[in-house]
This record gives sequence, structure tokens and C-alpha cells, in this order.
Amino acid sequence: MNKQQTKMVVFDMAGTTVDENNLVYKTLLKAINDKGFNFNLEDVLEVGAGKEKQQAIAAVLATAGIHDYPLTKAIYDQFQIELAETYSTQQISSQPKAREVFSELRSKGIKITLDTGYDRTTASQILQKLGWAQGQEYDLLVTASDVSRNRPFPDMIEHAMEHFAIKDPSSVIKVGDSAIDVEEGQNADCGLSIGITTGAHTPEQLKMAKPDYIIDSLEELLPLI
Repeated sequence: MNKQQTKMVVFDMAGTTVDENNLVYKTLLKAINDKGFNFNLEDVLEVGAGKEKQQAIAAVLATAGIHDYPLTKAIYDQFQIELAETYSTQQISSQPKAREVFSELRSKGIKITLDTGYDRTTASQILQKLGWAQGQEYDLLVTASDVSRNRPFPDMIEHAMEHFAIKDPSSVIKVGDSAIDVEEGQNADCGLSIGITTGAHTPEQLKMAKPDYIIDSLEELLPLI
């Protein structure tokens, strides 16, 4: 992709631009195991990373052969309560150089979109705690509750493209720390779909999605644009 063609970069939040030490997935794990299960964090990250969180719970339970919507919903409701408490007390921060990378891209006229498997309430709480504001650090937030279909479907990216009147998906880059982030970018026909090793999935897990690149820090993105 010609460097001049890039009009927007879509970044995932937790694990990609936000460093929260897997607080979300640890909280998700606790909510599940409080119902009598014995999953571990690796189980949750393997099948749940990057997904809308009720979808993630269902995916974890499905690995044990359990397909129970009322149970899934009850776990999700408890997870939401516990996550709000967790984020009110635990420290979170931006990933190294996130602000600087955002600033560099925006100085070139490239739009910064954050997309996430969180609902809007949770995502907004995180951004408020980080001190990130729309129009300053980023240009648009798109959450799982803003679209009818979540990752790996391309709806969040297409929502952002429509918002900025971007017609050509090859002018969009997607960056995320899970395989489903990469798949989301591919399904949106993004010019580049890039995995980053700062979050949920290992390089080996990311490779399974066949990203265009795998990077180890946000700074490594800049030479690719």
C-alpha cells in the first residue's frame, strides 16, 4: 500500500493501545469460575480475546460443551458489575508511545479510530481514566454496542469508514493484539491487518490469522505507513 494512501488506522484498545495487564480477562475468568468452573486465564485468552464480552463468555463455556444462554447472561451481568469495581480501583495506563504514535499519525492527516469488544460505557470509563479525549488523542471510538455484528465481522471498521466518508478500505489499517482483530481487518478488506504482541495473543497465535505484519510495539507501526 502506498504510504500516501493511508487515511485511517483502527486500533484495538486493551492490549494494543491500553495497558491494563489483562484486567478485563482476569475479571471475566473470575466471573465464570464463580459459577463453579475451573478455567484458567490461558483458556479465556485463547478463545475470548478481542471478542464482545458476552460472546467471549459463551466461547469459553462452549469449550466445555456448555451452550446455556441464561448462564452466559448471568455471568456477563456479574462481570459488568465486577469490572466497574475493578477499573475504579486498579491502575491502567496507555501502552508505551501510544500518544506519540497517535500524534504523529494525526499530524499527517490520518484518522485514529479506537474499536473494541467493550460496550460503550466500559470503553468510555477507560478513556476517561487515561485522560484521552476525542479530537485530541483519537478521532473516533467504535464499540461492540454500536454495531449489530462484532468481530470478526467488519462492522466496526465499516462504521468508522462511513463516519469519515472513507470509500476505499485499502486506505485503512487495522492493528490489534488478538487473532480476531487481524481477522476483522481482513474481513473489512483493510490495506494492512497487523498483529501486535503487547497483549492477549502470542506471536504464534497471531500468525495463525496470517497478518500482514506482526509488530512488538506501536512505534514499529510508523515505518509501515
